[in-house]
Amino acid sequence: MKTLMVSLLLTLGISMTAQAAGDVAAGQSKSMVCAACHGPDGNSPIPNFPKIAGQGERYLIKQLHDIKSGARPVPEMMAFMPGLSDQDIEDLAAYFASQKPVIGAADPALVAAGEALYRGGRLETGLPACTGCHAPDGVGNRQAGFPLLSGQHAAYTLKQLTAFHEGQRTNDGEAMMMRSIASKLSDQDISALATYIEGLH
Repeated sequence: MKTLMVSLLLTLGISMTAQAAGDVAAGQSKSMVCAACHGPDGNSPIPNFPKIAGQGERYLIKQLHDIKSGARPVPEMMAFMPGLSDQDIEDLAAYFASQKPVIGAADPALVAAGEALYRGGRLETGLPACTGCHAPDGVGNRQAGFPLLSGQHAAYTLKQLTAFHEGQRTNDGEAMMMRSIASKLSDQDISALATYIEGLH
């Protein structure tokens, strides 16, 4: 009897999870307003706006909820957020997560410095390697909610690392993981990492 109950609960849980998941087709139809800044498939043509194609659903959902609540202020998006339901957010996340990201090109003059930091960190200052959370090829960790970085616009990555460094962006959780890491980066480090990530694949 206990086994039967566990099976029923698991089935119900799986069923409820499936119903709550985002719908790719619905997300595509809702994404038209996103296209102006992020591109129709999430590959933003504008360096100041992030590429979100291929980004993990968990990460996208968290960021959209944080932007909507004000936990992550993004003035350019505030006009669109009040009208989005939880289902809209999940549908949009599912659509953009299903798209193929386009990789950019790194500045050859900064690649070596960026790669050294990304892959090795800086032990003497306690700076961890980015690979621990974002993977050697920059694909991130979808289940953990660590974002895809590979191919991201250097201008956008530079802006976000600087915001973490200066404490302007604070939606990295109670552990303040990104703020702690970014505090150990110089402006030159941030520039090198940002351009290396744009060409990372």
